[in-house]
Amino acid sequence: MKVIFLQDVKGTAKKGEVKEVSDGYARNFLIGKGLAIEANAKNLSDLAGKKASEQHKADVAKQDAMDAAAKVKGKSVTCKCKAGQGGKLFGSVTAGNIADVVKEQLGVSIDKKKISLSTEIKAFGAYTAELKFHQGVSEKITVNVVEE
Repeated sequence: MKVIFLQDVKGTAKKGEVKEVSDGYARNFLIGKGLAIEANAKNLSDLAGKKASEQHKADVAKQDAMDAAAKVKGKSVTCKCKAGQGGKLFGSVTAGNIADVVKEQLGVSIDKKKISLSTEIKAFGAYTAELKFHQGVSEKITVNVVEE
């Protein structure tokens, strides 16, 4: 019997796969526990529609990421920080600070977890940060840290 898997079943198949399994296994275990449904014409059509929808969403997300990367390509941002006596920076500049500055100055919002710094920013100067927008879509920007 052909079934469409609704969940991953270890050693058998992954979610969304269509596989031929024995009738007893399909009826008693897979369909009985809600892990799979029978692969008839209606269910196969629904599966094709879901896959097309997921692919479209992934394509739109990648295109949005590429547009955002194009906006920041070759740009630099300036981060104004407070300084103590002797011109030393209070604390450090974090990925969260950079995300806020990028949104404010370039109009591109990015999650702080998707910003990677080559070194910790604990002094004034120019630094490079990599912004990862999507799998395979990333861009480097220059972060200028100046005294407020």
